[in-house]
Amino acid sequence: MYILGISALYHDSAACIIHNGEIIAAAQEERFTRLKHDSGFPVNAIRFCLDYAHISLDQVEEIAFYEKPLLKFERVLENFFHIAPGGFTSFVKYIPAWIKQKVFFRKFLNDQLKAMNLGGVKHLKVNFVEHHLSHAAWAYYTSPFKSSAVLTIDGVGEWTASSLYRAKEAKFTVLKEQHYPHSLGLLYSSFTQYLGFRVNDGEYKMMGLAPYGSADSDIYRRVKAGLEEHMVKVFNDGSIELNLKYFRFLYGESMIDADQWKALFGLAVRKEKEGLTQAHCDVALAAQDFTEEVVVKLARHIKEITGESNLCLAGGVAYNCVANGRLIREEIFDNIHIPPAVGDAGSAVGAALFCHHVSGNGAAKQDKFLKNKISFLGPEFSDQVVSSLLQSKGQLSTYFSEDELLAQVVDSLVHGKVVGWFQGRMEFGARALGARSILGNPMKSDIQKQINLKIKFRESFRPFAVILLEEDLKDYFELKMASPYMAIITDILESRRKPLPKNFNTLSIREKCDFVNSEFPGISHVDYSSRIQTVDAETNPLLYKLLVAFKRETGHSLLINTSFNVNNEPIVCSPEEAYQCFLKTDMDALALGNHWMVKSGKESNEA
Repeated sequence: MYILGISALYHDSAACIIHNGEIIAAAQEERFTRLKHDSGFPVNAIRFCLDYAHISLDQVEEIAFYEKPLLKFERVLENFFHIAPGGFTSFVKYIPAWIKQKVFFRKFLNDQLKAMNLGGVKHLKVNFVEHHLSHAAWAYYTSPFKSSAVLTIDGVGEWTASSLYRAKEAKFTVLKEQHYPHSLGLLYSSFTQYLGFRVNDGEYKMMGLAPYGSADSDIYRRVKAGLEEHMVKVFNDGSIELNLKYFRFLYGESMIDADQWKALFGLAVRKEKEGLTQAHCDVALAAQDFTEEVVVKLARHIKEITGESNLCLAGGVAYNCVANGRLIREEIFDNIHIPPAVGDAGSAVGAALFCHHVSGNGAAKQDKFLKNKISFLGPEFSDQVVSSLLQSKGQLSTYFSEDELLAQVVDSLVHGKVVGWFQGRMEFGARALGARSILGNPMKSDIQKQINLKIKFRESFRPFAVILLEEDLKDYFELKMASPYMAIITDILESRRKPLPKNFNTLSIREKCDFVNSEFPGISHVDYSSRIQTVDAETNPLLYKLLVAFKRETGHSLLINTSFNVNNEPIVCSPEEAYQCFLKTDMDALALGNHWMVKSGKESNEA
């Protein structure tokens, strides 16, 4: 039985195809349209999934949509009625599209699918799965657990902003829900806007900025006190109540009331192009610390009411790797599973898996999805396609055997070069996991600045993730569990650190960023933390061999792994996009499948 899963019309639209419970293909629409966080109906992702499965819509029996449109429309209407006559401009602007896409969604869906001309649609059964249940299903069904607590936290679904489930033998029990407008995710996004970053895009920038802050500063103490005493009431079970006088998201205009925030925190809203100051770092740290404390309360409460030893996490807030690392350090649960694509994209697959299980066709939950079966689900391209592209561009390249290619890549990395790495099926989700990656040597002192400014064209303060062999994790980091999906931040071992100068807290952001604080300055953030991706031979054999080869040359299996894109663009999907990214940046070399090329004047392309 084929099920087509779809998430769309808010942000990060995606599609998937599953067959008898096996995920065949999944991809985000942005990778095809090149519009970051594309929210449109995912026609390109659907077409790819059907093509990859070698089927048409005629073979699809069911469509699983990741939320309930009518329930969401109800929340929108109640929101506008609550604030009337305020919000009238937004009401007039958005309500026609909402009626078309929510009230008459089934017609909208049929029209979109018919226009694709990929088969009939009248026979299709359409199931609508609640937003947070789709999140929960993605997390639980891809976990190795038969029984688990499941915690989902995001901005808002239909009404729910966070939910607590118990999952057992493929079935879910809803234990508690936090409803809109009292949302931890919307609070975090409000601070994102306050600090001059874009909502639903810049949250990870704020997370990366927070370690530059000081908990001893006056602004940190003022923001933390303002949060706790005036802006948010936090209950023992982790639920929250926002003081809505500080927020404007109900009116559809802005996340925050800028005047109220300035009065409370003593700092004006930062403009997007305005320079970052220490005060902005202190605000980010206060918001991050507050968020972690709420997440920990939620985790302790769900542990208390379920007694489970396992936890599954999903929803946009589960992209907060620092909070995930904090949960692990707290040791509330014995085991934690955080899948890739924890945001709305993964919900397309979650909805499909849920429908598979409730249909009776998949009564027993799979014991374990192989890691590569939930992470590398996108398009792949043959050597012939790559060869044709390079010939059409007149690009000199060398075709190497696997061992020869690895030797070339390792040699370049050892000498401080930055290498584009385009191999196999594209990753599903926001993280590059070694299929569409830019790699660098983390032992090079200026590698972070080089990649940020000359290749990624982004803020110099932003840190990079590290990939390393799973079996080497204990030799470098405090984390005691594998992290195959780059979802956890942990600290580097004290033995690998270099002491900070006594005046470190008085240094500027740039000076802190430039200070070499460990043996691996490319991947250790200013607070000695690192975002971890562990690699095993089963999940990504080629990347595993590369790390083994790099370790053979250097004694260490650690590499920088950052997404193959530039700032404000989606991760590359096709060889053409990888090649163009290679040309317009200061990347030194590119491994496009087995084809190896370097920039003119840097090395020879000849073997």
